[in-house]
Parts: sequence; C-alpha cells; structure tokens
Amino acid sequence: MKVLKFGGTSMANADSIRQVGTIIKSDPASRFVVVSAPGKREKADTKVTDLLYACFEKKQKTGACDDALAVVEKRFADIVSDLKIKLDLRGEFDAIRNAINSGASRDYAGSRGEYLSALVCAAFLGLEFIDAALIIKFSSSGKFEAELTNETAAKRLAASKGAVIPGFYGAMPDGSIKTFSRGGSDVTGSIIARAAGVSVYENWTDVDGFMTCDPRIVPDAALIDMLTYKELRELSHMGANILHSDSIFPVRKSDIPIHIRNTFNPGAKGTLIVPTKKYLAGAFFRNTRTVTGIAGRKDFIAIHMEKSMMNSEVGFARKVLSVLEEHNVSIEHMPSGIDTLSVIVDGTAVSDETLASTVSHMGTVCEPDNIEVVRDIALVAVVGHGMNRKKGTAAKVFSALYRAGVNIRMIDQGSSELNIIVGVENKDYETAIKALYEELKEM
Repeated sequence: MKVLKFGGTSMANADSIRQVGTIIKSDPASRFVVVSAPGKREKADTKVTDLLYACFEKKQKTGACDDALAVVEKRFADIVSDLKIKLDLRGEFDAIRNAINSGASRDYAGSRGEYLSALVCAAFLGLEFIDAALIIKFSSSGKFEAELTNETAAKRLAASKGAVIPGFYGAMPDGSIKTFSRGGSDVTGSIIARAAGVSVYENWTDVDGFMTCDPRIVPDAALIDMLTYKELRELSHMGANILHSDSIFPVRKSDIPIHIRNTFNPGAKGTLIVPTKKYLAGAFFRNTRTVTGIAGRKDFIAIHMEKSMMNSEVGFARKVLSVLEEHNVSIEHMPSGIDTLSVIVDGTAVSDETLASTVSHMGTVCEPDNIEVVRDIALVAVVGHGMNRKKGTAAKVFSALYRAGVNIRMIDQGSSELNIIVGVENKDYETAIKALYEELKEM
C-alpha cells in the first residue's frame, strides 16, 4: 500500500492530471493521493495559491475579492472542461467568495487551491474525497498536533478503500483553517503515509530526484539515488527545494521511506530517502560516496561581536540568544572563538527595522567591544555521511575554494560530521558551488 503526493506542476492542467491518473491506475498499491494546488502551466504563469492570496489582498484593499476570484474560477472551469468530468464547482466558489468577503483568514484563502484540486482529482479518478480539515489537527495556538492527527487520520483512512486528500492545510479546534508553510503539501503526504501505515510514500514532482548540486549552476550534476533523512534535512534546508525539509518528521516515527519520482518521466529511478539509523545499520546500501550533495542559499546576514575575555564570561551566549528570542529572530549558525562570536541569520526573514533594533539591544545587553553587521553572505553546505570516515575532505573543500579565488567568511561543521558549511560573499556563490562540485564529484 502506498501514499502518492503530486505537486503543483502535476496538477497544473488537464494533461498533467491525466498523467497523474495514468500513474495511479498503473500501480495497484496506490491507495491514498495527496495533491497540491495547480502550479504554473508555463514560466510566465501564476500559481493558483498566489492567485488566492491575491484574492485575500484584494478584499483587504477594496472590500471584495470577486474580480480576483473569477480568475481562479476560470482556471478550474477550464481544467474540469478539458477533463470532461461531471463536476460543478460553482457552489464551491460561491462559498469561497462569501467566506473571503466576510473576513475569512489568509490561511483559508490560500488553502482553497488544494481543496478544489482534490475535488477535481477525486472526481476524475473516481475516488473518495476526504477534506484535510477533518483529519489534520492544529491547536488553538496554531501548533500542529501530531499524535491527535495521526489517531484521527488513521481511523478515517481505515474506513476508506481509496481517497484524495488536499495538502497544505488542516483545522484548529474552532474549525478555522490553518496552513503549513509553503510547500506544506509534502508534509501532508508524510502525515497521511504514517497514518495509513504504508510501505512507501511516493512524492511525485517535475524533476527526476535530488541532484548532487543545483543543475542550474552545474548542468552535469548527477542524480542522487539514495539519501538519509538527516541528509535530506541538511540539503533541503540549504536550498535543495525538491521536498519540504519538515516532511520527514511524520514518516520518521514509522521508518517509512520517501521516494521522489518525476510525474513527467515515471521511468526514472528517482531518489529514495531512507531512515538514517537503518542506513547506518546497513539495512540500505548505496554507492559509498564521501560527499552526497552540495547545496546553498544566498542573502544571509552575519552579526559579528568581539569582546575581551568573552570565554570567561559565564552566560554570554545565553544573553545573545535571549536578545534574538525577544526580537523573534531565529539563527542559522553561531560560530565562535575565544574572544569572538558570530550569529548568522536569514536576511530574507529579518526586516531592516528588526535587525537594527536587535543589534542595538544586543549591544546594550552584551556590551561587546565591537559589533559589526555584514550583509550579502551565502552559505554553502557539503553534506554526506561518508565524510566522517574519509580523511582530507575539509582540506579539499578549502583548497578548492582557495584555487577558485573565493574568500571564506565563515566555517561551521556539525558535531556529527555530516556537513561542512562555509560562508562566502553572495557574488562568489556560483563560483563556490562549481569549484566544490569539480573537486568533490569523484569522492
């Protein structure tokens, strides 16, 4: 028995949905299907989720979302017409229009793409529709309730011979809609896989699987045939955006593998993501590469502090972290020296105003001799379980960057020796990726 999740490109139009149907019907093990909202049909197109967020914004500005929602309604009408299925969505759109115009939340508006997509897919496949709001549970504060969800979903799924479930959202105790972060349909698929107790969770997208690095930078990057949960977390967080990095948490509780597949190239092997402990224990075998993959992201900010005798000041790091917590700023890394400490934060998630107030407060509380903010930092991660068994990996990383003329602004290595992370200037990001790939591709 399998759970199959299909992304936005797989649901973008009638042709892609027909391909989804072919995949599902060709595998007797397929039982539960999780779908995203329709994505882009071509490069210049707009995702349905973004159209729905625009509906919410239009209502906020003008008092009504009618014109904006009409664009979404036509998009779905075209899909239904092209699929030649008997499904009248006019009542659904009347309800959505009334809800948004009456003050429904942004989460509600954004979730309706998945809701409608699942209705269409269920009608096309002849499967039951199960609303995620009935089985995906959040607390009144918006926290995902994992165990309650698993209990509720398992009971409901056990009563179904096969169903389509919308991804991306659930409901709070009062019935109001709560969404996961963008890409959260991957998480829904994982939740359903755990609740159904399936043998594998297939995540169907528009690429063959995870590559050793970004193919837009290195066109000849190789496909990774197998990743562990931990390697997935590292690579996804650092920019390999094929799968939501949080999607492993539900399946991890039951050691369910995730198989990344390509809807438009179903014959491709894909990438299998396996439980870390089982891989390390020898239950899964792959080519014993030292480095599994290289990934990175731009636009980080480094807050550098210097203070004499910092190492002997008990509680200094705690003061730093308390200031960040008070300003609701999360950190990526915190490398330190005997008299220095740096905090790396995501520059895309921190406003200039928040950054300025945080740095000012940090100066008051921590009293450093010097504090400096450095922008436009890119982080590049070299990831692989094999690195803790291979001497000289770090030396190759630093030598490759030196030969490429890339100045390293930060170095951080995880205690498990699963990754080596270097900070470079944004302008050197692509150069660093290419240099590291060439140096490490045979390891």
